[in-house]
Amino acid sequence: MPDASLAALQERVRAAAAAKSPLAIRAGGTKDFYGNAVKGESLDPRAYAGIVAHEPTELVITARCGTPLVELEAVLDAAGQMLAFEPPHFGAAATVGGCVAAGLSGPRRASAGAVRDFVLGVKLLDGRGEVLRFGGTVMKNVAGYDVSRLLAGSLGTLGVIVEVSLKVLPKPTAEATLRFELDETTAQRRVNEWAGQPLPISATAWYRDVLTVRLSGARAAVDAARAKLGGERVDDAQASSLWSGIREHTDPFFVVNAPLWRLGVPSTAEPLALAGKQLVEWNGAQRWLRSTLPAHEIRKRAQALGGHATLFRGGDRSAGVFTPLAPAIAAIHKRLKAEFDPAGIFNPGRMYSDF
Repeated sequence: MPDASLAALQERVRAAAAAKSPLAIRAGGTKDFYGNAVKGESLDPRAYAGIVAHEPTELVITARCGTPLVELEAVLDAAGQMLAFEPPHFGAAATVGGCVAAGLSGPRRASAGAVRDFVLGVKLLDGRGEVLRFGGTVMKNVAGYDVSRLLAGSLGTLGVIVEVSLKVLPKPTAEATLRFELDETTAQRRVNEWAGQPLPISATAWYRDVLTVRLSGARAAVDAARAKLGGERVDDAQASSLWSGIREHTDPFFVVNAPLWRLGVPSTAEPLALAGKQLVEWNGAQRWLRSTLPAHEIRKRAQALGGHATLFRGGDRSAGVFTPLAPAIAAIHKRLKAEFDPAGIFNPGRMYSDF
């Protein structure tokens, strides 16, 4: 027999589909700022919560969408495990469903992988009010669309992620953070050189001519890497605060009242050379930019470097939050939307105005 809270969600969706009335999927609201403006009547899935299964020896955890992210991480922490993609919460009310739907990863992403790389399976409430299951609880190859991973970062436009199984990893037994005074070009060259070596680097950040590097792994590996790389050791408490500040955007760089852009480019791309302040993560592949430059100028530069630019927070959103899709890719998105949400009721316009 289906859970009453899930049945209630199904009824809401069926009624909205029949009336072609938009629904804004919103749990804790910690990611409200991300994407275009939310439209429609609020659909809160938090009543459907709880950890369904945790198999520490299998490195997998399954939870319902409304489960608080802090609750899931506490269970993993007690078992000496973690979500290796280090998801940002952006508030105490963050949920597991919102974490996957937003598809955002923290400082460890360059070394461990993105959210989608850890999604093993999902249950999706589609636009017909039906619960569909994709994937499972083990890593395996798939043919065609890997729908479970496709949902990571979809911002609720394809349906309500009502349950998800995530691959987890053991927490490192040792960590150390090192500090180097380097200009941007030198710092970028160094981190890319180090990335090609067997070093336990789990995160990098460059800001205002200071490169910070986190090492994570076995004690012997971390100690050997410290001896090889040199640099100044950062106090553990300060290091924890630093990486948390970058992940949760509580670091002073992120709290400045100016538009915040996130640029994804090849890690070896040359400096942005754009007006504004910049913080660089992921060995150079993620570049945060505080700038009042027009969207077309920032996106033109990102494209020239082989990447894309997203207006992450604040600013004029009339040009769209996300980089416009190529026609062929846009057509695929629309076909997927039509298949999973034929009435177009889920988070309309959250990603693109016509999607």
